[in-house]
Amino acid sequence: MEESFLPFHGIKNDLQGRLKCYKQDWTGGFRAGFRILAPTTYIFFASAIPVISFGEQLERDTDGVLTAVQTLVSTALCGIIHSIIGGQPLLILGVAEPTVIMYTFMFNFAKNRPDLGSQLFLAWTGWVCVWTAILLFLLAILGACSIINRFTRLAGELFGLLIAMLFMQEAIKGLVNEFRIPERENPKLLEFQPSWRFANGMFALVLSFGLLLTALRSRKARSWRYGSGSLRGFIADYGVPLMVLVWTAVSYIPAGTIPRGIPRRLFSPNPWSPGAYENWTVMKDMLKVPLLYIIGAFIPATMIAVLYYFDHSVASQLAQQKEFNLRKPPSFHYDLLLLGFLTIVCGLLGIPPANGVIPQSPMHTKSLATLKHQLLRNRLVATARKCMHKNASLGQVYDSMQEAYQQMQTPLVYQEPSARGLKELKESTIQMASNMGNINAPVDETVFDVEKEIDDLLPVEVKEQRLSNLLQSALVGGCVAAMPLIKKIPTSVLWGYFAFMAIESLPGNQFWERILLLFTAPSRRYKVLEKYHVTFVETVPFKTIAVFTIFQTAYLIACFGITWIPIAGVLFPLMIMLLVPVRQYILAKFFKGAHLQDLDAAEYEESPAVPFNLVTQEGELVRTASFADDGEILDGMITRGRGEIRRICSPKVTSSTATPSKELQSLQSPRFSDKVYSPRVNELRGEQSPGSVGRGPFSPRTNEARPSNLGKSG
Repeated sequence: MEESFLPFHGIKNDLQGRLKCYKQDWTGGFRAGFRILAPTTYIFFASAIPVISFGEQLERDTDGVLTAVQTLVSTALCGIIHSIIGGQPLLILGVAEPTVIMYTFMFNFAKNRPDLGSQLFLAWTGWVCVWTAILLFLLAILGACSIINRFTRLAGELFGLLIAMLFMQEAIKGLVNEFRIPERENPKLLEFQPSWRFANGMFALVLSFGLLLTALRSRKARSWRYGSGSLRGFIADYGVPLMVLVWTAVSYIPAGTIPRGIPRRLFSPNPWSPGAYENWTVMKDMLKVPLLYIIGAFIPATMIAVLYYFDHSVASQLAQQKEFNLRKPPSFHYDLLLLGFLTIVCGLLGIPPANGVIPQSPMHTKSLATLKHQLLRNRLVATARKCMHKNASLGQVYDSMQEAYQQMQTPLVYQEPSARGLKELKESTIQMASNMGNINAPVDETVFDVEKEIDDLLPVEVKEQRLSNLLQSALVGGCVAAMPLIKKIPTSVLWGYFAFMAIESLPGNQFWERILLLFTAPSRRYKVLEKYHVTFVETVPFKTIAVFTIFQTAYLIACFGITWIPIAGVLFPLMIMLLVPVRQYILAKFFKGAHLQDLDAAEYEESPAVPFNLVTQEGELVRTASFADDGEILDGMITRGRGEIRRICSPKVTSSTATPSKELQSLQSPRFSDKVYSPRVNELRGEQSPGSVGRGPFSPRTNEARPSNLGKSG
């Protein structure tokens, strides 16, 4: 992104670019037909459950002033408005954990002030939102989004791990409170007697850990050996909400034999209950807030504006990664301006504002890439088979598919037609034709496997449209009407879900992977190379990795410690902002530029172990998987925590290129040979394992050569 700080320059460019494709944003969604419902439901469940969980957290931390009703309404309202008039429709908005934390700090401050109290808390937060919006307006107008790239991986992953720690903290606090008497409850009730409190706590542990373990297991369903591919894919995509339903049902098994309040369930007033409308009319109380607190609201507003600027921009950035091959322009500046207006609306309504969320935003793009792949695949397969039935040659089949592909692109009036097209398919066709000896010879599916070739070689593209975002936001709003059903979810299930979100955000976080590397025994570090691994383990000395990780860990602990300080905790976003000058001016003096660039890379880069089985037939490598399998496109290619595309770096091996036997020797596992592809293998290994001295590449039991394990994924 070009750095330009001319007032309104970025907003003007964003509007000009997005207005040209606004009509197609809608027509493209409707043309997808019922298929658009698949990404819609997928992202709806990914958005609704966290928002409900955050609502329960707010209900507990704000003494019932804010509940799941407010978080659901905010997510739905902001999502609907953004999907209609927002710049980047792939961006998913929702109430996020940083907002919950800031509102908790502000409530703890306000309730202890006699001239504010809980009665004027929402009115005061209305002023906080007004100040926040003004700051967001200034950031958008002055082009602050053009420097978002200065927030490097160092800041993004530290912030992500901080949120994971806060998730886990909430899960632990929630489970501990299951053994206690809740505030605002009558301690004389039967379910609050010591024996029943203990029973409630133990049942809560069962439900929480049950949800956690089954949810984590369901996310790996695509690697199961049982069931069809479509069933495994369904469980992987929708297993978490299914597990919420399953464990909610389990909570009703002992009903009738225990007190009614066991287990404890989500509390939230119905939106149509008497007095429920009071939260929506806080605007009339804003002038009752003392002038000193109106001015003082600028302090938390500054912190929230920093959070939203960072979180919203990074979420939009991850939803538009270049590997997704998006064809429509971005809209960072205008979307930040719109976020300012949405923040004012939410503040005047007395609900917490919503902003761009991670990983839901890149998950939305990934699901739409799946949809576009399916639409293109069906069209091209039908076109190819129609040609084959007419005894067409391989060249004619390719020409027909190329024409069909271009017809489905519908290039915008200001864009060049897609030059990428089916380039790889063309190269494969030419190679196959040369093997056949004649490109004009008739061809059938025994020679040209249409589905396999298209699945493998179709470029990654995304169905860019607004309809799925609008529909999922409307469904989130529909959850408000379903509040009587939502209140049947046990709170312990939500604590398990908080723990799940914390653990689920760790894979793909290089900061976390470096922490694990520090605790790996020196004699076992070579195992890192036996799987796909981040590139810095091959290029950066281990001592440098250790020092960098220790610094980042100390900084993380400092940020986490600040959140425990009652009033100063509101300043924790300032610590994230300080990482920009720390990265540019301080760390650059202590680390070599090349090492720092690898440790703080802009993109998620991996080096492969061996992307093929080493079980060979006549010297040819056998491929383990392709898009022709039942797995979802891009699944496993993006990190679960941040939704980043994993970029596989060299050495590259393709299915059409056989690996000479001499080259295979250099891919042997480091436990067996010192000649390894990585230049840092010896350092990763540390001291050689005593049990492996002198063995070489032979099995210790049979003395037979055995294949390398580098190609195995686990």
